[in-house]
Amino acid sequence: MATLLLLRHGRTTANADGGLAGRQPVELDDTGRAQATAVGERLRAVPLAAVVTSPLIRCRQTLELALPQATPVVEDGLIECDYGSWEGQPLKKLAKEPLWPVVQQHPSAAIFPNGEAMAAMAARAVAAVRSWDARVNAEHGPEAVWLACSHGDVIKAIVADALGVHLDAFQRIVADPASVTAIRFTPLRPFLVRLNDTGGDLAALVPPPAKRRRRTSRVADSDAAVGGGAGAAR
Repeated sequence: MATLLLLRHGRTTANADGGLAGRQPVELDDTGRAQATAVGERLRAVPLAAVVTSPLIRCRQTLELALPQATPVVEDGLIECDYGSWEGQPLKKLAKEPLWPVVQQHPSAAIFPNGEAMAAMAARAVAAVRSWDARVNAEHGPEAVWLACSHGDVIKAIVADALGVHLDAFQRIVADPASVTAIRFTPLRPFLVRLNDTGGDLAALVPPPAKRRRRTSRVADSDAAVGGGAGAAR
C-alpha cells in the first residue's frame, strides 16, 4: 500500500513564545524556516505522488521552503483544531483552566469553548488522510509515497488511530516541529512505520520495486500477522 508521510510544520513564533496558536495566522520563526529547509533536504530523495496541506500559513510556508517545486493541494480536513476562545493565550495560563486536565487525560470528552471537540478534530483528520491514501493508491499504485503537512494535535490523532488506541491516549504521542511520521494503511490494519523522525534517512521509506519485494513478502506478511515473528510464537 502507499506510504503516507505526515510532516508537522516548522517552529512558529507561537511555539517559541509558549502560546496556543490554533487557527491564527502565525508564521514560522527563523528556527522554523531552518527546520523546513532541512527537512526538504531529507525529502529530496523521496518521489512524492501527492502533497497536501492544512490551509494555515505555517504549513504552507513549511512546504514552500521544504518542497519549492511541489504544488500542494489544500485539504481543510488537516487544519488545526479550533481551540475557540483558548486561541492566542499563553499555555501557562490555560493550564490553570478546569478544562485543561480533561484535555490532557480525557481528550475525547474535551470541547473547547466556542470551538471544536477534539473527537471531531480526530474524526475529520483521519477521514481526510484515509480518503487521500485511497486516492493515491488508486491513481499511483501501492508503491507510491505521498505527504501531508499538518499540526501537532492533528498528527497525534492520526497516529492514535493508526495504532488502534483510544484518543484518550494520544497525549502520549509526540510530533515535534518539522518531524516526519510514516504510516501505511492496509486492508487489514495500518502500520506505523516511523514516528516523530527529525533526522533519519527518509529515502529508506520508499518501497522497493515489486519484483524485489515478492521474495520476502510471505515472511513479512507472516511476521506482521503474529505481531513479532518467531519471538511471539514462543
